Amino acid sequence: QVQLVESGGGLVQTGGSLRVSCVASGRTVSNDVMGWFRQAPGKEREFVAAISGSGGTTRYADSVKGRFTISREYAKNTVYLQMNSLKSEDTAVYYCARKGRGASLVEGPYLYWGQGTQVTVSS
Repeated sequence: QVQLVESGGGLVQTGGSLRVSCVASGRTVSNDVMGWFRQAPGKEREFVAAISGSGGTTRYADSVKGRFTISREYAKNTVYLQMNSLKSEDTAVYYCARKGRGASLVEGPYLYWGQGTQVTVSS
């Protein structure tokens, strides 16, 4: 069983930067697709970014392209989301998620989810 624990959220001003982390415990996730999602108050959860098992391929939502970067550190079983040029509309709870073994970057469901970390961007 894999557990995902997010950290690094907080309060930041518009235009600022923040990095959130997701540590996976239990079975190694080194070959699994990992992703970040977010949910703002009153809105549905939405996809933010994903990274392949090899780390060589990434995907981003149009709303964060050029501002956010997803990466992974295998030795620490950790996935990061570096967020730059933050906007008020980036305010949300950010969730880390993992796909099942063998799933690709574009196919297959996310099976495991963390509890989320709050990111608040103030003007």
